Amino acid sequence: MLRMKRITETYDMKVFTDSGEYFGDVEETILAANKVFGWKVKSTRNSFLSKVLGSAKGVIVPHQLVKSVGDIMIISKAAVPNQGSEEGEQKQ
Repeated sequence: MLRMKRITETYDMKVFTDSGEYFGDVEETILAANKVFGWKVKSTRNSFLSKVLGSAKGVIVPHQLVKSVGDIMIISKAAVPNQGSEEGEQKQ
């Protein structure tokens, strides 16, 4: 059964990657032509974004990378910024 959710119910929702890492919190929804275009996810303390981005405030995740929205939001690991460069830094 498809459950409808109001956009306002998603604000401050926790966002996790499909691999289980805490990514951040939903800050805003980006609408285009009455459809969800993307999600502005803010970096929070102890989130994966705060480790990767440093002082940046957050990222925009395209709606195509969102896998599920319920009590939490699950996004594809492809939404993680600088994934390849972070692994390269750890090897050095």
